[in-house]
Amino acid sequence: MAERGGRPQAVLFACGLNSVRSPMAAGLLRYFFGKTIYVGSAGVRKGELDPFAVAAMDEIGLDISKHRPMTFEELDDWEGLNFDLIITLSPEAHHRALELTRTAAVDVEYWPIPDPTDASGNREQVLDGYRAVRDNLMARIKERFAGGGSGSGSASGNE
Repeated sequence: MAERGGRPQAVLFACGLNSVRSPMAAGLLRYFFGKTIYVGSAGVRKGELDPFAVAAMDEIGLDISKHRPMTFEELDDWEGLNFDLIITLSPEAHHRALELTRTAAVDVEYWPIPDPTDASGNREQVLDGYRAVRDNLMARIKERFAGGGSGSGSASGNE
């Protein structure tokens, strides 16, 4: 198990539908830390990958279009839930992750990241909400996992 604040070997990002926040976070952590940290993502329920999340990540050179949303149960069936750290991005995902601590030695951190799917307005205004989530996740990931590893692409917080 990772020491709180230390660098875990396996991280699971979790949100409600595994369609926006958790795939974005997983894509960013993979970019910054490559193979030094195993990364997964799951949702309490299964949604459809959000095209605005794909577009926001594509703007910084990261392709998450191949992500296929899955639930905690599907992830457990597919590869197991052998993570040192679960980072939850919504209250319902946090509740589900805390249930897992009854039977698994895993740390859980809650990062309250707003759900951008409630945004309204024109395409650019909606996309701004997704950009804000992306940039918030990027800053939190850099802060939480600082101290090593970097990707090789065009992702930057200056876009």
